[in-house]
This record gives sequence, C-alpha cells and structure tokens, in this order.
Amino acid sequence: MRCKPLNGYFPGRNAELVAKALEALRNSDLEITTTEELCRRLEVSPGHLQKTFKSILGLSPKEVMDMMRIENFKENVKGTDVTTSLYESGFGSSRSLYEKAGERLGMTPAVYKKGGKGMNIRYTIADSPLGKLMVAATERGICAVSFGDDERSLSEELREEFFAAEIEESDRGLKDAVKAILKSLDGEKTILTLPLDLRASAFQMRVWSELRKIPYGETRSYGEIAKAVGNPNAVRAVARACATNPVALVNPCHRVIGADGKLSGYRWGIERKKKILEHEKEQR
Repeated sequence: MRCKPLNGYFPGRNAELVAKALEALRNSDLEITTTEELCRRLEVSPGHLQKTFKSILGLSPKEVMDMMRIENFKENVKGTDVTTSLYESGFGSSRSLYEKAGERLGMTPAVYKKGGKGMNIRYTIADSPLGKLMVAATERGICAVSFGDDERSLSEELREEFFAAEIEESDRGLKDAVKAILKSLDGEKTILTLPLDLRASAFQMRVWSELRKIPYGETRSYGEIAKAVGNPNAVRAVARACATNPVALVNPCHRVIGADGKLSGYRWGIERKKKILEHEKEQR
C-alpha cells in the first residue's frame, strides 16, 4: 500500500462471499432463517455456498446460522425470559431452540440462564507429571481438564465455574478419560477421541479445531492460527480463545506461541507449558 497507495485490497472471491453472507445475516436481524433464504439474498446456489463456507470457515452455512442464533439467545436471555428470548433470537419454537442448545451450549436454555442448575457433573483428581490433574464431565462428555498445585483449589475452581450444578467427586466413568489424557503426554492420540461437552462461540470452536490439527511436538504462532481460521487480523482474539480453553491437552493450546518463538501465557502456568513442549519435542 505504501508503494501503490491508489491500489485497493481485494480479497479472494470465496472470502468475499463469506463476508457478504455474514454481513447479510447480521443486518437481517435474524430474519434470514434458512440456508435457502441466504442463497437467494446472495444470488448463489446452495451447493456453492456450502462448499465456500466449508473451505473458508470449516463450517456449513447452517452451522454458522445456528451458532449466531445461539449467541444472540445467550445475550437476550440474561435480560428476559426464555420464551421471549427464543423468538427474538430467531427460533421458531422451543423445540428447535432446545435441540440446538443441546448441541452448542451443552445444556438447555433454562439451565444456562440459571448458571447450570440441574446439571450433574462428576470429577476426579489424579497425580500427573505436571501436578494435580482434574477431569470433570457431564453426561454428554468432558467439560473441564485442569492442572493445579492442590486438590482443593481445583475443586473450588470447578464449583465456581458451575456454581449452580450438582457436583460430585467420583471417578465413575472417568478412569478411561484420565488414562487417555495422561498417555497423551507421551504422544498417544487417543485423547482426540474423547467426547466433549463444551460451551463456546463459533470463533472459539474454530480456533480449538485448529489447535487439534497441530502435530504432536510442533508449535504454531497466534498469527498462524488466525490465518488458518480465515482472519489474519484476529491474533488477539485467537489468544483469548486459547486462554479460555477449558480442556488442557485435549485442545492443545500449549502448542501456540508468540511470533518471536517465545512462550506467552498459559492458563495453567507458563512453567507447565514449557515442560509439556519440551517433553513433546523429546518424544517426537
């Protein structure tokens, strides 16, 4: 731009189409409720839009629309009742909302509004080379994997996160998950098959998906992850997504480092991040 100030920047056609689609969805106040309606608005075929979204975002148009409605609902429900929120967020019925909420929130809308009330969470704490390891799960899957120096602080952290849920210390159904997570430190890939129950935005999900693609023993910069998710300028947003990762090792945020090669923050301590990376390089 400095050499050719009159020349503009023109993104690729696929990226431009996705940008137009997202803009149309945001400006429609959720009036666009189906992929077909979105295609008519953009004057493209459903097949072309599907292929373009998958190539740029790794998600289908329908998945993106569902996530946007869920995010809108999450904001609306904080200030009003569930019924009003579901219609204002573009859901045609409570059934459709509850179905999507089960996929995206990991809990029903009413439970989300009440801070997880009615949820049953089991957790267990085991010893690991990185200190105490806590693994927690709902009936749907793993909802938390954390490291700490003592059992009490880990337990308190879980109870603060899910303050209204029924929480029980029990390794019932968690032994295999703990075993897989510990083995992952030595390079086994079984950790990637663990069922998860995570609440996340579309962007967080996309970032975490990219993290799981980083090979064992390798690293990527925040900028590289931002480019991989289709938004090179979202370096800080990628860093936040890494910082809010609730499942250590499963979503390997420890493999993301600064552009200068230096280790940056890690939710469970920079020293743990250093040890994990050093061990992975040795075992590669």
